[in-house]
Amino acid sequence: MMKRFAFVALAAAALFATGPASAQTKWNLPSAYPADNPHVENLAAFAKDISDATGGKLQIAIHAGASLFKGPEIKRAVATGQAQTGEVLISILENEDPIYGIDVVPFVATSFDQSAKLWKASRPFIEKKLAAQGIMVLFSVPWGPQGIYSKKELNTIEDMKGLKWRAYNVGTARIGELVGAQAVTIQAAELPQALATGVVNSFMSSGATGYDSKVWESLTYFYDTKAWIPKNVTMVNKAAFEALDKPTQEAFLKAAAAAETRGWKAWENKTEWYHAEIAKKGMKVLPPSPELAAGFKKIGDQLTADWLKKAGADGEAVIAEYKKM
Repeated sequence: MMKRFAFVALAAAALFATGPASAQTKWNLPSAYPADNPHVENLAAFAKDISDATGGKLQIAIHAGASLFKGPEIKRAVATGQAQTGEVLISILENEDPIYGIDVVPFVATSFDQSAKLWKASRPFIEKKLAAQGIMVLFSVPWGPQGIYSKKELNTIEDMKGLKWRAYNVGTARIGELVGAQAVTIQAAELPQALATGVVNSFMSSGATGYDSKVWESLTYFYDTKAWIPKNVTMVNKAAFEALDKPTQEAFLKAAAAAETRGWKAWENKTEWYHAEIAKKGMKVLPPSPELAAGFKKIGDQLTADWLKKAGADGEAVIAEYKKM
């Protein structure tokens, strides 16, 4: 009888601990980026806001640097409940549905203001896709505008032929194909090693990625093409969210809204800082030549047409809504 009583007590305690934010609930939030990256710093502030607002009832542990799940695995981890919440570079999901890649269609949105409008136009479509997999969208935060890193000087598109080109999504892989480069898919956490070992000698990304990867140790040039502004999206498992009590849900959503505002502001402020920092380390930070810019514009037009063809009615609806703003 005593053993049975102990078992029932343990079972009740376990149920209580996993109930709707009673006592203390602990969640995991994986990210693919280093702890000192602005995205992860923003996630840490998001977690603190939630802890403070709930009196410590909901604690979120941030797992930076792909230490819990690699970037391409995070969305699935959230959908299956392996992680309750997580941050994903949304364009890496473009193979699953073209709508996820709208923010990396070249030259559609090249400023932070344009990018914010594009997110507003595309968010309902992205939310609908993720909701079908049991995922809620919490907030988005942009990266800096994308430029080209290279070991050698680039004056025209033709100069890119034969480069070992790092791709991280459908769009960057397609660019490599169009310019005659050798595209290799490498996620952010793997980039420093790929650069150090010569697996790649060129890539397209923000100043932050170059800084995080210590790109100056391997490459020489950064061309500020401002091709697009990709975004990370932080999401939550819908069932896990609904298991929280109402006050905790409200605190959670309030913290998410604050994280979005804070994150956008941080990247607007820090983009030029990153450019200055990689220049201090020896990188040649340059605008693209007119010939290189024209070549990329031509590629951008082709990629936009390709994307609209794949995205169909949803893509056309998002672009139409975006152009109204």
